[in-house]
Order: sequence, then structure tokens, then C-alpha cells
Amino acid sequence: MDATSGTIDLGEIGRFAAQAAGWWRPDGSFAALHRLNRTRLGFIRSRLSHHFQRDPNLLRPFTGLRLIDIGCGGGLVAEPMSRLGFAVTGIDASGDAIAAAREHAGMSSLDIDYRLAAPEAIADRGERFDVVLALEVIEHVADRDAFLTALARLVAPGGAAILATLNRTARSFALAIIGAEFILAWLPRGTHDWRKFVRPSELILGLRRNRLRPIEITGLIYDLGSGEWVLSRDVDVNYLVLAAK
Repeated sequence: MDATSGTIDLGEIGRFAAQAAGWWRPDGSFAALHRLNRTRLGFIRSRLSHHFQRDPNLLRPFTGLRLIDIGCGGGLVAEPMSRLGFAVTGIDASGDAIAAAREHAGMSSLDIDYRLAAPEAIADRGERFDVVLALEVIEHVADRDAFLTALARLVAPGGAAILATLNRTARSFALAIIGAEFILAWLPRGTHDWRKFVRPSELILGLRRNRLRPIEITGLIYDLGSGEWVLSRDVDVNYLVLAAK
């Protein structure tokens, strides 16, 4: 992989590499992602079933479709996508994360194509995918515009992209950084830089500039009563965007 790639922030990669051993520990440094994952996966399955007119009740509804998970980390999303029938490629700029992902997929007997690569490198090879995922990634890249351009190039005609990120608001600073990193210790300190959070209007404009049509924007909020993440109209902190080509 080209470590000088325009989308890769080496400082961000170093922070996540230091935590790579904990990807699959539900109570480890990625515990917040484990808690979030069930809701994210439900959104992905539901929206992609509708987009591709697949029966969501089938065990493997997405057989025959290709998916790439950008910034796949240890494989927390790539593995469920593989079980749903997708032919999955997972890419990450951290060799430690890719090693952890490959090891866990091997133990789970899952055939996932994990690569140490940047999205623009995959796009330059002419590879295209029915689905492109970029979950909690864009707020960590060095060049947001270059990242969205590469992401859009990876989406095959008729395909879909799903992105998840954090809004740049006073509330997101209070909850996602002060609360999650300093008070609740859900995330290691320094995980996020509020200045790199992305307003929905900025993300929507970036997608449209790259010929992706936004279909839905949905918020994610933490429900204190149930202790679960739920979908919401509130996009003030966490949100998901579905777009099509």
C-alpha cells in the first residue's frame, strides 16, 4: 500500500494500530463499536434488501453481490456481511488491523478478501462493487474530498454506498468527545478530532459532486433507558447516509 496516499492520515492509523489486539473483545477498547454494531447492521441489511430487491428473511439474501468495507478494522462489519452472502473485500490502512481481521476470519471459516490498501488504489485498478461501506471512517481521513471521489469510483452502476460518521456540532463535541472519551471512557482519549467531524450538508454535497444520489439520512442515538443504540431523526451527533449510483 502507498503510505503517502492522499486519503491516509498516518497519525490516525498509529492510534488505531496501538489498539489492534482488542478488536474482537466486546469489553475492550472497541467496546463502543460492538455496542453500535447491532443497529448499524440492521440498517445496512434493511436498506440494501430494499435497494437490491432481496428478501431480508433469507439466510444469505445478498448472494451474488460484491461489497467492499473501507476502513474495515478487525472485521466487525465485514464478517456479518460475508455471512449474509456478499463476496466481501475489506481494506484498511493499518497492517495490524488487517492481521487481526484475517486471523479472526480464519477462525470463523469465512472467506473474506482482506487487503492493506487505500480506496483510491483499489479504484485505480478498475475494481467496482455493488456496495461500498465507509463506517466511522471519513472523520479519520487526511483529505475528505479525495476520499469521497475514491469511494464514488468504487460504486458500480446501480450500486449503493452507506456511510456513517459524526456531525460537527457543539453537542457532538460534548457527547462524542467529552462524554465518550473523558467521562464514560467508552473510547480511548484522542480517538476523535472534532474539527474533522462532517456536517450532513457537507457530506451530501460531496456525494452529489461525485454523482452519488443521497437517498436517506438517519441519526443514531444512544437510548439510556434500554442501553441500546437506536435509529432516530436526530442527526446532531451520529448519523448514517445511504446513497445510490
